[in-house]
Amino acid sequence: MESLSGLTALVKAVETGSFIAASERLGVSASAIGKSIARLENSLGVSLLNRSTRSISLTDEGALFYERARRIVAEIDEAQHELLRVTEKPSGRLRISLPAIGYRLLMPVLPQFIASYQDIELDLDFSDRLVDVIAEGVDVVVRSGSFTDSQLKTRRLGSYRFLLVASPAYLARSGAPQQPDELNEHACLRYRFSATGLLQSWQFSQPLRRPLPEKLVFTNLEAQIAAAVSGLGLLYVPDFAVAGEIARGELVTVLDNSVSGGGQFSLLWPGNRHLLPKLRVFIDFFSQHHLLGA
Repeated sequence: MESLSGLTALVKAVETGSFIAASERLGVSASAIGKSIARLENSLGVSLLNRSTRSISLTDEGALFYERARRIVAEIDEAQHELLRVTEKPSGRLRISLPAIGYRLLMPVLPQFIASYQDIELDLDFSDRLVDVIAEGVDVVVRSGSFTDSQLKTRRLGSYRFLLVASPAYLARSGAPQQPDELNEHACLRYRFSATGLLQSWQFSQPLRRPLPEKLVFTNLEAQIAAAVSGLGLLYVPDFAVAGEIARGELVTVLDNSVSGGGQFSLLWPGNRHLLPKLRVFIDFFSQHHLLGA
């Protein structure tokens, strides 16, 4: 272990540029850093550092040795972190940001997560606004689409597709549309994004020749689904959001061959942070228990 402490002292001294800075990093005295490196040099029979009153630098032999030492220390640090990930008990506050529709993904599995990890405190934000994960200190976000931010790590959850649905009572009363252009004659339950004020577009295999009506507009998905179940109109919605209503026969799909649109959700978290147990277990749990298709 003495040689290991010498390797660590050498690497930190070179990285920080001085014994004093290395001592602050390692929590020991500058004298201890110098002595540890000196013992390493004695055991190797070479001088690893050029020392002056103001700075240190690697000798030729030290430069050769340092590259291998740096890799060894990095591997040991990673091994220690890996062990902590396995042995530490998940606990503490976890800040999670999801899109407004995300509660339909999270709520069905949330009771099981809470029962399994009772020492984790959850701070849940359901919003369609684009969260700055790094700047706002969010631990993990659920987002749809593709991402290029090199500061974030990602794990794909799965894909979804949009459906056009209505209640059996509505279809019995108003009839089922046979083609998308007939939707202008129907009650369409539209969704407005509160973050932008824009209406959600309905996508079909062929462009609509007439605009969709805007008689009933919602900013809340739960109210929108309830309105569809109550027979107030047609609803364009992701499949996972109405899986239960379809299974119970409260909603049925229409225009299956014409409706298009879809996407995928992913988990994203800061790549420059140590993956704490509370975050690791949430990522693993949610990846295994979400309601999306592969």
